[in-house]
Amino acid sequence: MKRTLLPILPLLTFIWTTSCSSDNSAASGNAPAAAGHQHAAGEGHEPAAGAEHSGGHMYACPMHPEVTSEKPGTCPKCGMTLKRTDQGPADGIRYRMNFAATPAQPAAGQSVTLSFRPQVVGNEQTPVPLAVVHEKQMHLIIVSKDLSEFYHEHPELKASARYEVPFTFKTGGTYLLYQDYQPENNSHQLGRQTLQVSGPTRPAVKFEKDQLRWQKDGYAAALSFDKAVQVGRTLGLIVTVSRGGRPVTDLDNYLGALGHMVVLSEDGSQYLHVHPQESSTQGPAVGFHTSFEKPGRYRVFLQFKHGGTVQTADFTVTVAPAAA
Repeated sequence: MKRTLLPILPLLTFIWTTSCSSDNSAASGNAPAAAGHQHAAGEGHEPAAGAEHSGGHMYACPMHPEVTSEKPGTCPKCGMTLKRTDQGPADGIRYRMNFAATPAQPAAGQSVTLSFRPQVVGNEQTPVPLAVVHEKQMHLIIVSKDLSEFYHEHPELKASARYEVPFTFKTGGTYLLYQDYQPENNSHQLGRQTLQVSGPTRPAVKFEKDQLRWQKDGYAAALSFDKAVQVGRTLGLIVTVSRGGRPVTDLDNYLGALGHMVVLSEDGSQYLHVHPQESSTQGPAVGFHTSFEKPGRYRVFLQFKHGGTVQTADFTVTVAPAAA
């Protein structure tokens, strides 16, 4: 399975995937995006080149190219299955996401079409076929700047060669858009834009304390860690889901997994998209492994499906600096 982190998060596993575009205006987003899963929004790095080897093969994490092995396995950062790197991936290719909104100035309460086209830097007219990852070719994360609103959408490919999705913003203000996608035969990428929406705004929400428990519509979810949350540590996380005070043991799969988790730093610069590893149960405990590269406060969004309905739980976590 996989996970993703944008320094924009038997068990679930975070995937910090960040090939990112720089911030862009509502009209278009045209900055380069690079491969990798955990790094700052607007930053990027080249996909890892196929490693030299003598006998056997080399394997690397699609989301964390720096994680390599001479044997098949899973990434210790996100739990994603390591892929062979000696099969000729498109080394050196860089991507960026072209973005447009129709109308160009979105307004609260009115439908807007969000449109995206992945491009090869320096050869923008070349088609970029996308692989299907967790049942979709593109995962679009939309969050308000204060990280109190979270939406997970899936733009669809149109005859125009652009991926489009209709969306209606509830209020005016600043929103962050992240596109998690994977060009065929290459690494995961992450596009990012800043979008200004006109219309009445609301007071920004301040998340000043850790919040490790969520409740809504009779459901509850608790987030716990296996050790103190510090930069540089590989952390085990468990989310335990209950309903009406009883453990939920029959979670549905959502987009091919028991759940999907997105972690965002308070300033939106660090982004992590995490997916579950194989599990012999359907709850109540869903496990993850991840690590943080920078200290600070993070918002954690977990989506799970039960009884045919998708629930979105949110948490707040403070990451301490690395131990001296």
